[in-house]
Amino acid sequence: MKKAVCGGAVLVTALSAHAQSSVTLYGVVDVGMSYQNSAQTGKSGGHVNGKSLVALTDAHATGLSGSRWGLRGAEDLGNQLKAIFVLENGFMVNSGALAQGGAEFGRQAYVGLSSPNIGTMTAGRQYDPVVESIQQFSAPYWAGYMSSHIGDVDNLANTSRINNSVKYTTPSFGGLKAGALYSFGGVAGSQSRNQIWSLGVSYNGGAFSAGAGYLNARNPNVSFYGNTPNKGLATVNNIGSLGSATAPQALPAYAGYASANTLEIIGLGASYALSQTTVSAVVTNTRFEGLGSASGPNPFGYRGNAVFTNAELGVRTLITPALLAGVAFDYTTRNSVKGDGGAKYMQLNFAMDYSLSKRTDIYALVALQRATGRDSLGQSSVAAISGFSPSATDKQVGLRLGMRHKF
Repeated sequence: MKKAVCGGAVLVTALSAHAQSSVTLYGVVDVGMSYQNSAQTGKSGGHVNGKSLVALTDAHATGLSGSRWGLRGAEDLGNQLKAIFVLENGFMVNSGALAQGGAEFGRQAYVGLSSPNIGTMTAGRQYDPVVESIQQFSAPYWAGYMSSHIGDVDNLANTSRINNSVKYTTPSFGGLKAGALYSFGGVAGSQSRNQIWSLGVSYNGGAFSAGAGYLNARNPNVSFYGNTPNKGLATVNNIGSLGSATAPQALPAYAGYASANTLEIIGLGASYALSQTTVSAVVTNTRFEGLGSASGPNPFGYRGNAVFTNAELGVRTLITPALLAGVAFDYTTRNSVKGDGGAKYMQLNFAMDYSLSKRTDIYALVALQRATGRDSLGQSSVAAISGFSPSATDKQVGLRLGMRHKF
């Protein structure tokens, strides 16, 4: 009898401990066929050649949700306090390769403490408050990476995460919450070098939602764009290279601004839901300040600031409980740098997403872009839909048919 009682006590204790902590495996697999009407293939006679391209690609390039798997855990410490962690890996379905520059947990990796009354404090590689506060109002939230603003210049598609960071997020007070992040530069004798700090606030209250955010990154060529193992820093030799359509140095719109001492991003977003239809708007301002510093190469001799101003308007609606359709228009301008007259980019995005079940959907995405003016590489601006190789001309069309499964 004593052995039975002891055995029962041990079992109850084990079950109780199990109930107080949990680890969840989750993920997304997203793959599809992509088409672009013009992709640069080299130069001949001084002209850039362009050919159409069809490929099987992972969502990290052009789809709705980057493929991933992750572990999310929580342990009850008592008094409503929990220890939490997230380890999230990004991968390419079409090749099996690691995404995010080859980082094993390149999407997220953090640990921290959480309380419903005090808030959440975490440390590691994390999303910044600008993304968390404003992304929900932009087209990439429902139309995928290819709908992001030129080269994802304002990071609303979450191309870049923040390493070495500590983040605090408040509890929600009637739908209002705020967050603050600080990333340590880790340079001896220079506290500000390579540091990043960011603030965000959002309100979600029924039909109306809004958000605002600010990010400041010192030496962004290193701290913001060069923070994964294989993505590498921009150099004189690889600026404008087509080796990776998503690496910053491959994006003609701002690859030439790698010498910026500071990157600043500020944004505002809002949406209003009318029955099954949601109207949203986003305005962002992205500044590459202090061009010509020692932060990165400057082959074109830029000085001063390069400033991108972006405005987007989108509408999406549930045609049926299973079918979502949306359209968004984005307009981006960049000031004149070194007397080049500036640049303009216009993009129209369409998306349709049909849910086969709660976890599986099929979708179709279309993006049309036109560029004018001069880009950061000192050439006539070419269209460059996010995730696709830059066009050989000022126009580009991108299409994707995909399937996504969540687990």
